[in-house]
Amino acid sequence: MSFTILFLPPPGPRNDELKTAIEAAIAGVDVRLVPSREAALAELPEARAAYGRLDPELLAAATKLEWLCAPQAGPDPSFYFQELIDSNVVVTNMRGIYNDHIAAHIMSFVLAFARGLHIYLPDQFRGVWNSRGEQAGAIHLADATAVIIGVGGIGGETARHCAYFGMHVIGIDPRVTEPVDGVAELFHPDQLDEHIGRADFVIMTAPQTPRMERMMNLERMQRMKGTAVLINIGRGSNLVIDDLAEALESGIIGGAALDVFETEPLPESHRLWEAPNFLMTPHVAAAGGFLEERRYALITENCRRFAQGEELKNIVDKANWF
Repeated sequence: MSFTILFLPPPGPRNDELKTAIEAAIAGVDVRLVPSREAALAELPEARAAYGRLDPELLAAATKLEWLCAPQAGPDPSFYFQELIDSNVVVTNMRGIYNDHIAAHIMSFVLAFARGLHIYLPDQFRGVWNSRGEQAGAIHLADATAVIIGVGGIGGETARHCAYFGMHVIGIDPRVTEPVDGVAELFHPDQLDEHIGRADFVIMTAPQTPRMERMMNLERMQRMKGTAVLINIGRGSNLVIDDLAEALESGIIGGAALDVFETEPLPESHRLWEAPNFLMTPHVAAAGGFLEERRYALITENCRRFAQGEELKNIVDKANWF
């Protein structure tokens, strides 16, 4: 079955390559690189598929649209405006292509806290020789428990890494119904507060959804162990950074590591810059090789499935943004 897929503006750096690859791989597919909004409004009335971002005006023009491919794993909530949610357009996303890179980043945080690097690195930069050993927070991972909030692709990969180091892994997820490799116990998010206090590491990998926004607040941190470490690489909106600063400064939790923040960049005046036992990276956990190749392979596979009338990969629950 032939169809046209529009690559909406702004143009990607390698869209020409992707157009050539898709059209070579799938007979009857016409990939059109749309240079401007005006061109998109002219092209959308006949398109059955699109890659990129719509708004209400563009969606209203897309009277034949059946499939919208989001360029990210978890776009910001404004991507899912009400008219799109209410429409019959199927949305897919890019989840899955970052799993190994982000899981490795999480483990770098886990190992840093397990071996006291959150103390030794700042000491190094101050020119301080500090041989406090166990006082620097060495954690025997084989005796440690991780609660992973979200054990889909990234969380599942992280669970396998944690289990390799001997950690007991508790998974929290609304969709996963059977424990994945590495997960010893699996619970619904409604049961998080019953188990968060068991964790030496609370690891947040969950996407941004209406239910997840600001769910990790001071009240929930107070349910954690006083020695526990909180790690968030999911979405910045899921954790209240002012509450985290308070929890670290007051010793409510033992440490934290973030790659994502409610406000990015983190404001220069924010207390987290000076918070004790805190590590951060500037939203780089997904960095790594082969991402464009994986992105192109996923788009091409879904174009093949669409042409054949098969179910697409990575279909999104639009009302929940993921």
